[in-house]
Amino acid sequence: MLPQQPPPPESRQPQQRSHRRSPPAASSWLVTATALLGLCGGGWAARVNKHKPWIETTYHGIVTENDNTVLLDPPLIALDKDAPLHYAESFEVTVTKEGEICGFKIHGQNVPFDAVVVDKSTGEGIIRSKEKLDCELQKDYTFTIQAYDCGKGPDGANSKKSHKATVHIQVNDVNEYAPIFKEKSYKATVIEGKKYDNILKVEAVDADCSPQFSQICSYEIVTPDVPFIIDKDGYIKNTEKLSYGKESQYKLTVTAYDCGKKRATEDVLVKISIKPTCKPGWQGWNKRIEYEPGTGSLALFPNIHLETCDEPITSIQATVELETSHIGKGCDRDTYSEKSLHRLCGASSGTAELLPPPSSTLNWTVGLPTDNGHDSDQVFEFNGTQAVKIPEGVVTVNLKEPFMISVWMRHGPGGRDKETILCNSDKTDMNRHHYSLYVHNCRLVFLFRQDPSEEKNYKPAEFHWKLNQVCDKEWHHYVLNVEFPSVTLYVDGVSYDPFPVTEDYPLHPSKIETQLVVGACWQGGELHMAQFFRGNLAGLMIRSGKLENKKVIDCLYTCKEGLDLQVTDSKGMKVQANPSQSVLTLEGDDIEQFEKAMQHISYLNSRQFPTPGIRRLQITSTIKCFSEDACMSVPLVDGYVMVLQPEEPKISLSGINHFARAASEFESAEGVSLFPELRIISTITREVEQDADGDEEPTVQESLVSEEIMHNLDTCEITVLGQELNQDEESLEVDTARLQQKGIEMSSSSVGVIITGVDTMASYEELLHLVRYRNWHASASGLDRKFKLVCSELNGRYVSNEFKVEVSVIHTANPVEHANHMAAQPQFVHPVHHSFVDLSGHNLANPHPFSVVPSTATVVIVVCVSFLVFMIILGVFRIRAAHQRTMRDQDSGKENEMDWDDSALTITVNPMEVGLGPAACWAAGGVDSSDKKGDSLGPELEAGVCRCPAVAFLFVRPMRTNTAVKRKRRRRKKRKVRMGRKKMISLVPSLKAARRKKGSPRKTASRESTAAARMGRLDPQLLSPSLLRPPLRL
Repeated sequence: MLPQQPPPPESRQPQQRSHRRSPPAASSWLVTATALLGLCGGGWAARVNKHKPWIETTYHGIVTENDNTVLLDPPLIALDKDAPLHYAESFEVTVTKEGEICGFKIHGQNVPFDAVVVDKSTGEGIIRSKEKLDCELQKDYTFTIQAYDCGKGPDGANSKKSHKATVHIQVNDVNEYAPIFKEKSYKATVIEGKKYDNILKVEAVDADCSPQFSQICSYEIVTPDVPFIIDKDGYIKNTEKLSYGKESQYKLTVTAYDCGKKRATEDVLVKISIKPTCKPGWQGWNKRIEYEPGTGSLALFPNIHLETCDEPITSIQATVELETSHIGKGCDRDTYSEKSLHRLCGASSGTAELLPPPSSTLNWTVGLPTDNGHDSDQVFEFNGTQAVKIPEGVVTVNLKEPFMISVWMRHGPGGRDKETILCNSDKTDMNRHHYSLYVHNCRLVFLFRQDPSEEKNYKPAEFHWKLNQVCDKEWHHYVLNVEFPSVTLYVDGVSYDPFPVTEDYPLHPSKIETQLVVGACWQGGELHMAQFFRGNLAGLMIRSGKLENKKVIDCLYTCKEGLDLQVTDSKGMKVQANPSQSVLTLEGDDIEQFEKAMQHISYLNSRQFPTPGIRRLQITSTIKCFSEDACMSVPLVDGYVMVLQPEEPKISLSGINHFARAASEFESAEGVSLFPELRIISTITREVEQDADGDEEPTVQESLVSEEIMHNLDTCEITVLGQELNQDEESLEVDTARLQQKGIEMSSSSVGVIITGVDTMASYEELLHLVRYRNWHASASGLDRKFKLVCSELNGRYVSNEFKVEVSVIHTANPVEHANHMAAQPQFVHPVHHSFVDLSGHNLANPHPFSVVPSTATVVIVVCVSFLVFMIILGVFRIRAAHQRTMRDQDSGKENEMDWDDSALTITVNPMEVGLGPAACWAAGGVDSSDKKGDSLGPELEAGVCRCPAVAFLFVRPMRTNTAVKRKRRRRKKRKVRMGRKKMISLVPSLKAARRKKGSPRKTASRESTAAARMGRLDPQLLSPSLLRPPLRL
């Protein structure tokens, strides 16, 4: 219980105010009482500090390591019953320090704490550590503590201490240490096919002092996607049966966490090896097999063998399947245009391509979406809203003759509406369909209406084929041979007969023209499209007059990649393959022979530039044993062939790109050859492997090498640059007989010529040499034509550079004389000799060199040379004139070596001694002191002094001058002469008065001196002979 304290001064103020309001008698009594208290005040203060401070008997504290403040329970507070007194002296309040706590004292050995008083009046204090505490070294401390007051009096004498209290302080741990594994790594071995509850145990420790931070609360496997788990005690077990074939060893990274969630500083590596058990199956094969283009056949399983675990077997069957449905249109094929492929396969001529790649002449497919790539051939997409009209003249089909339709199609499940692939219908007035090919409910239907001239009897009109291939979203090749009434469909080389076949009457006769459309059907009566197709189409061809034979159909569908098996000794083996060579089936009863056959299966891609990508590879096996019940099963083998990216060829066109010919050659029947020296080459860049012994790293040029290769071309396009050809005056001509001989086609228009067909680069080079340009009015039209040539391979997959040729006409130039033009001087005219040298394709390929006339460039060169000669001569003359001027300056400098600067020259002369009269002095530009009226000149007049700045009798401050100083001196002299003249003019009245006063002898002299002054010079006769000197500069 706290001692009762006297009320504070504030609480006594109201009482004092009440006393002030009391009568005077009361006031006198109060003063007397106060004096008595002052007299006995010292004795009272001496009796104040009679109590000891009081503190609790026990304290419990907590301090966190790495911190210094101790949290005590209860708080450290010392109490003292001695209350401080207040005195009123001179209206000021004085408080004594009795009852205050001045400090705490700690008792004990090596106690790392001290106690500090926070507030003396309240006795509040704190305990803090004197140094950094470490829980790992000492977890708790116990010591005693005392409080002492401030004593009595101002000096604090006779202070009293409290009793000793016990203090218990516990050091709280900080999670500063991370878990550490006892071992650097752990190893274990398990047998495949089993699940274990405990494979091995990992263990970690923590150096922290508290149970919270020193215990390991959890372990974790850091490695993702592994069939193992670990519990909180560190035991590792597998979650599924392990397979040696899948993984022979697992490497796990394990970490640990203490209960403070602090992770181990270093994770530990755990290696778990899988011990294989005898399991039947194929072994010794690679999942990834890389195929480099142009290397021929590649063995897929050179080291494969079958593990039977000593189980006796009677027979074995294996199917090897190469999945190529995602490559191109089902597999890797030549990506030439469909027309070129038909020609390569030996198809008849006259085939019309309805979906050609867009070009300048065949442009009706420009708006259709394509596959946006050239690794495969052009594929067009129809989304149900697009269709193209085939221009007139592209297709001419005689319905009375046999004809063929060929197309590649990929189509998925559709709706109930008809989706038209190809349709020939009335252009106007009616909606009659003459013939069409469409898809309806996963059926392929061909509509063929008879010619109106036939008898009006029922005849076959619609042919239906119910096929799964129509709606399986895969590419298939369809060929329709129509020889009425027989219609045969080939799908991927396999023939199908129609069922059912519906009949109808022939069409009514009419003179309405027809419209051929791809992707929909034109409704002439309603003038809009209908029955849109949804899917992908490519290679749509039609030919009238002849059917397609089976050999050509197989050639068009045959893949350029597939599986191959070449075994010389195949006793007891049966091998079968599908037409596309994508599936091989082997049967046998001898395991050794069977393994040998499997080792000889190879992959072959015959294309020079195959389509890169992955080809899935699977082996499905079936084993028959003597005991059917206990026969083993062989797992599926799943791998893939990676066809690497082929080296891209760089097709280069070079030759003469600018030449001129006489107009007669352009106007002749043969014309002018556009590409007389054209050369076509193709190169690839390969990386050369360097020797490993070389110390220096090879440069880029050393590690790459360029090789020339030979391959085919399928298109060359000649384009007219600038204005289109005027077909009434000019043309591009090609030897059509040579084209037909090589089986190459040509299409021409006013914008250029396109040559298409697969042939060698040499054949294309030969054909392009024969391309000629004619102009029947070359002499009058001022011919200046430019052409561009571009060639490509594999339907635009590889494109050459743009080779541009410029041709012009040689005109006869008549010399024209120009009046006002200066003729060249004979000494500057030199004969010019022209040599006909090939300047990298920019030379004039003129067979008549002596008929060449000077061109504009030659005239410009001659003018430039003449101007240069003129400038050189002008420069020589200027240098020579400057040299002569310099020589004159040097001569004048020698004569004027003794010239001095007289800018500050003042000459004082006594005219009486030299006999210089006033007139002579005035004539010389000076002033005579005898003239009393000259006072108006001010500072210019001095007693007995004549200033003559125009005459130099004495040299003062000699100074040798340079050219700049000379110029300055000349300007100063001119200025002084002008000033002298002005002075003489102003003094003329004074001079006249002087002459009249002094008589006639002076009159003559004055007249002469005045005249001399007006002339700007001084007559030497006016001067005394004693003053004459050698010639002086004025």
